[in-house]
Amino acid sequence: MASRKSTKLRIPHSQENFELVGILEQLAPKESTQGRRIALILHGAMGHKNYLFQKRLALCFPMDSFRFDFRGYHESGGKRTKGGLVKDVEDLVTVVSYLRNTYGYEIDVVVGHSRGSVVGMYWLCTSKEGQCVRAMVNVSGRYRMHRVYDVAATYKEQWDAKGYYERTVTVARQTIVDRIYPHDMEEISQWNTAVIWDKFPDQIHVLTMHGLVDKTVPAYDAVIYSRALGARTPGTHNLHLIEKADHNFTNRQDEVVDCILEWWDALNQSRLKTGILMTGVRGKL
Repeated sequence: MASRKSTKLRIPHSQENFELVGILEQLAPKESTQGRRIALILHGAMGHKNYLFQKRLALCFPMDSFRFDFRGYHESGGKRTKGGLVKDVEDLVTVVSYLRNTYGYEIDVVVGHSRGSVVGMYWLCTSKEGQCVRAMVNVSGRYRMHRVYDVAATYKEQWDAKGYYERTVTVARQTIVDRIYPHDMEEISQWNTAVIWDKFPDQIHVLTMHGLVDKTVPAYDAVIYSRALGARTPGTHNLHLIEKADHNFTNRQDEVVDCILEWWDALNQSRLKTGILMTGVRGKL
């Protein structure tokens, strides 16, 4: 059996002059990739390609995968924008086109955390390639975008004084200065997540995971996704709420990965039914 191989790729952006950097994980690197299925793993705001559970999942997922830094994050070029989700979609389109044209890959599953979930689902709703995808994993995804204003009071003093809110954060062990402008919040709040009600492909199986003590995105957003995506067929929707878990599933990364792998196994065995994940399984309560 061929050994797993990790390869760093630098992908020229299709619309702007910079590169997107990511890691291609291959289970059988010596075999042809033409027509092979691949998983895409998308990080959230102030994250990176190896953040939280993303690298752990990639290293044990039973298929080739690609995870990358969105523009302005970690190793990728370009300017990071807080409100520009449309730019994130452009990054995703660039990556999908490169993987298809260079390797012959076909996207099979998209795994997103937070902002990455929102971007991934929008791409599935609006792209031709999305019509051929089999699965989506939505971890901590926001639906009610206007709720970003829940934290606006924290920003108001600096907004009034300087026109932006400034904070120092650590991304991939690097200290960076992050600025949030009022127009960033406005752009995010107006992003159209409602597109999933009418445009989300019927064949895609979806797993939505959310922590019940998430203080960034209310857990009720996961319920809304369940309502929006649970009536489709033949695609299914499974909801999994994790007690005492926060937005980033702090100290619960292995549990996230195990849950995704268990759901993926059930999908490939045609055992999925829409509803609460693991319905009927008593487990450890």
